Amino acid sequence: MDDKKQSRLTIRLIYAVLVAVIGSLQFGYNIGVINAPETIIKEFYNQTYHSRTGSWLSYTTMTQLWSASVSIFSVGGMIGSFSVGVFVNRFGRRNSMLMVNVVAVLGALLMGLSKAAGSFEMIILGRLIIGVYCGLATGFVPMYVGEISPTNLRGAFGTMHQLGVVIGILIAQIFGLEVLLGSVRLWPLLLGFTALPSLVQCVLLVFCPKSPRFLLINRNEEEEARQVLQRLWGVGDVDEDIAEMKEESRKMSLEKRVTLRELLRSPLYRQPLIVAVVIHLSQQFSGINAVFYYSTSIFTKAGVKQPIYATIGTGLVNTAFTVVSLFLVERVGRRTLHLIGLGGMAVSTVVITIAQVLQERVPDLSYLSVVSVFCFVALFEVGPGPIPWFIVAELFSQGARPAAVAIAGCTNWTSNFMVAMFFPFVENVCGPYVFIIFLVALVIFFVFTYFKLPETKGRTFDEISSSFRAGIELPPVEKSPMVELGGLSVTPGSPNPATQVPSGVSAT
Repeated sequence: MDDKKQSRLTIRLIYAVLVAVIGSLQFGYNIGVINAPETIIKEFYNQTYHSRTGSWLSYTTMTQLWSASVSIFSVGGMIGSFSVGVFVNRFGRRNSMLMVNVVAVLGALLMGLSKAAGSFEMIILGRLIIGVYCGLATGFVPMYVGEISPTNLRGAFGTMHQLGVVIGILIAQIFGLEVLLGSVRLWPLLLGFTALPSLVQCVLLVFCPKSPRFLLINRNEEEEARQVLQRLWGVGDVDEDIAEMKEESRKMSLEKRVTLRELLRSPLYRQPLIVAVVIHLSQQFSGINAVFYYSTSIFTKAGVKQPIYATIGTGLVNTAFTVVSLFLVERVGRRTLHLIGLGGMAVSTVVITIAQVLQERVPDLSYLSVVSVFCFVALFEVGPGPIPWFIVAELFSQGARPAAVAIAGCTNWTSNFMVAMFFPFVENVCGPYVFIIFLVALVIFFVFTYFKLPETKGRTFDEISSSFRAGIELPPVEKSPMVELGGLSVTPGSPNPATQVPSGVSAT
């Protein structure tokens, strides 16, 4: 066994990854928190409006207001995703995560104090602000985690972002129980709770290292970068890693930084950009956020007597299969897992639709509805959930990567907004057949992925970007002995992390 490789999974590395992933947890919490207390918060909206005007909100107005409350979060995410580069290039990855927690605390205070102030507008504004924070976090976290991780663990640690997201969703679902914080009296605390993880992360981040890649390439602080690598990976000899980072820095100086306009107009980047955008569209238009945002409503209409517990079950399945993906991504590969996820979700949508259509005639089909939603969520986390967040950075060379990930991130948040905003209205029109729309989308994404997405597992970004330029297929991955390391597969002699792109977001 290669001792150098074995020593790379250290307590310091695990600590830094887990602290960073608190930002991912925040993202998930704020996706799921609005779901369970929906009825109670709607009543607050109605009572507040009545106390001001003497009249009650109409059904249409309430639907519009609630859709805005849910989807404004994604608008904030769009804004935040385009601001990532401004922070990370000026302040660094770690310091950026530290600073923007102020934004999260502000959004939490607005939502937590909304009932006392008698203002539902504060909830909507708070959701917008916390969305900005989450848009930034979805850039900072994968970037930082990718830049401190050894290449042979890059995919597994890249999945940690999604794991943080699903754990956040699960926490929100559990806290949303009426016996905990989802009651008429305590729901403001449920919304404002998001301030606590931000405060905890501020304290813990102080003890995390800066990104070695940022230190060497952006700041030219070679000695500090060397010390960070030695501490993080538990090795003394990092000369090869430093040399390869310098080579990457040299290539950066030779390669022009590509702007958004140049990226959109250049034929050279057209194919990888289309792949990047479609992969992110496949995550959101798969229908997964329709389940996350409105699962309680879906289970209620399916005749489930205790829909909130079915929703929590969804969160548990969500978390469990994200862990499964963590162990599979470096063994099976990104493309294969994405195809498995999309194909399985398509089958699940057919079952969900059949169960909902026939539920009135056969009441016991409510159980089939629950099981099919569980399968839908599980298959999402096998591939379409975690993979888009880090594979886009693998498709582009250094000069084009920031602009490419900015476009992909904005695509993700925009499609997230569209699903959150319009799903209630589409559901009203389509009824139990609403998931047929997602079925069509899943089939299209499956076909596209099969023909257009290359396998990037174990490849350097030079190999991947060169294959797009030449219009050729990547050669098959060479098989090599696998070493079990902390439950993760490590390939002795695998490429050095400095030659790999970070598994994260780098915006303009």
